[in-house]
Amino acid sequence: MLEKFRAAKRPEIEKLMALAESGGLPPPLPGPRPSFSGAILDRAVPGERAAVIAEYKRASPSKGDINLGLSPADVARIYADNGAACISVLTEEAYFKGSLDYLDEAAQAAPGMPLLRKDFLVHPLQVAQTAAHPAAALLLIVRMLDDTALADMLRVTYDMGLEAVVEVFDEKDLDRAEVHGAHIIQVNNRDLDTLTVDLAVSERLSARKRPGRIWISASGISRPDQAARMAQLGFDAVLVGTSIMAGTDPGRTLAGLVQAKARKEGA
Repeated sequence: MLEKFRAAKRPEIEKLMALAESGGLPPPLPGPRPSFSGAILDRAVPGERAAVIAEYKRASPSKGDINLGLSPADVARIYADNGAACISVLTEEAYFKGSLDYLDEAAQAAPGMPLLRKDFLVHPLQVAQTAAHPAAALLLIVRMLDDTALADMLRVTYDMGLEAVVEVFDEKDLDRAEVHGAHIIQVNNRDLDTLTVDLAVSERLSARKRPGRIWISASGISRPDQAARMAQLGFDAVLVGTSIMAGTDPGRTLAGLVQAKARKEGA
């Protein structure tokens, strides 16, 4: 699956290379960006409540079209009004019907809200491309990068003033993320071969969380009790897209996840 996504990004990378060679690559946006990690830490209550990163997700390979009628601006306002710590924006076009323009639209509708560019990024010029839009952070998937590329992508990301959410699927991925000093770890509960999800992945990997790291659990979280369980395991945030976007009342669904609270031991 990841190789299909990589192949779909080749035309984008070739276009960026041509722009860079001609001097036409858009410059980074000036000024500071909202703190993605800071917003998570402000909303999370360790062991009790996870911050919610709410995702603007129009479609996916596993679900097909999810909700093409909601605009990025409408969703950003709903998310900001109902307690999202950050907004994840799918920008991949071929399989998720995303667009980089959605970052701009979301930023205009919810000023100050940290935005995550969620896409399949494998080349430093894609980081530069991201920096030309109002993203606070971008996603790097460990399995799509060898060690040299992962180190380079992290360095360029930080140099551009962005934060990196480093996604892992298992212990081997986590080992590599840790070696390269990733500050924000996202555990994806989805099996890439079958596209099924299993929250046991987060259950298992949670024992490996190190002090000073921000951890996010992603995929398969749709209910408040699941969000609460992730907080109990030590996750600082959950990333939720499909269950919010597919519902009849996204704001209410999000608010329920935001308010989810784990029971304390002995309570």
